[in-house]
Amino acid sequence: MKTLTLITLLVCCLVDGGDSLAHDQPLQVYILVGQSNMQGHAHVRTLPHLAMDEDTKPLYDQIVDSNGVPKRIEDVWISSLSSQGVKTGQLTTGFGADENKIGPELTFGITMKERVKQPILIIKTAWGGKSLHTDFRSPSAGPYEFHPAVIARLEQQGKDLDAIRSQKEEATGVFYRQTIDHINKVLSDIESVYGDYNPQVGYELAGLVWFQGWNDLVDTNAYPQRYQADGYDDYRRTLIHWIRDVRKDLSAPNLPIVIGVMGVGGPTQSYSPQKQRYREIHQNFRDAMAAPAQESEFQGSVVAVLTENAWDSELASIIDRDEQLQRELNASNQQDQLEQKRKVTFNARELQILKVGKSNAAFHYLGSSKILGRIGKAFAEQLPSVEDSDKGL
Repeated sequence: MKTLTLITLLVCCLVDGGDSLAHDQPLQVYILVGQSNMQGHAHVRTLPHLAMDEDTKPLYDQIVDSNGVPKRIEDVWISSLSSQGVKTGQLTTGFGADENKIGPELTFGITMKERVKQPILIIKTAWGGKSLHTDFRSPSAGPYEFHPAVIARLEQQGKDLDAIRSQKEEATGVFYRQTIDHINKVLSDIESVYGDYNPQVGYELAGLVWFQGWNDLVDTNAYPQRYQADGYDDYRRTLIHWIRDVRKDLSAPNLPIVIGVMGVGGPTQSYSPQKQRYREIHQNFRDAMAAPAQESEFQGSVVAVLTENAWDSELASIIDRDEQLQRELNASNQQDQLEQKRKVTFNARELQILKVGKSNAAFHYLGSSKILGRIGKAFAEQLPSVEDSDKGL
């Protein structure tokens, strides 16, 4: 009996020791920064779409319980600053653009916790409609420079150039500074977000994800030569400055970084005939976004993740076909006919995908939790480790 008791106590101690070991290591802190797609516009009603694909079914099972209710992810905490203010808590759904939405943070946190096997803290800053050329512009990039062609056009239109320059100067870098301020504020009081934080052990800045781009992609004033191969080269240069500055301002010279390259619509070589007119500028922009990862100073510590690989071509095709039906039937006046036509046009699986797959516009990755879920997972899987980043591997 004494032997059994001794063994039981020993096992309990070993188990407790294993649990405390994870909590006695520096807390792993990950930073997520960007605009509306980092905010996340996938409505929770699209979560069942994850369960319809064997590749994403495991993610669905990690997000919800057996009753389909979203779980709170154990030992993963988040502080998110966005247009609605600051929201903190244990990671679950509702840390997207509003309380009913998710962004990449959810599957990033789930996947990263599995990867590092210890508690993590996510600090997220994201606002819709923000550019790198102005809103997120960092100090070493210098002031925003108006293209000569744009100045000539403004002068021709009789615009007040001094007022325009003043407004641009005032807006420059506002959201870069808010990002740095929020990160530092959270790091100075981690216990208010993650109650089990051990200040004696401390934390480690383990990585950052940059997922932004739409406002730069479509800005013809900032990038008037975007149809040229180097038309977005100013974005490349500004992002290089941004990476240098964020590392400097966070005192993390080798901070591992993922650049989430815009991939709305999927690989450009697969664009439909209707989308061919966008192919050239989209690819030019993606090339410029990914280019900083090839800089020699960033080798091994900065990687470009092509989010085009997470695009759901099946979902997009079904939506395109349905929109064609609506155009043919003028669906606003013939909803009953549309529903009947859908039943003979789509099979049962396609009808279900049509029902639960999409919740937003294409530039928000269709508001698809399946797409954003795969993106968040890819960010976590491909983020370099601190060790590899320090070695420049």
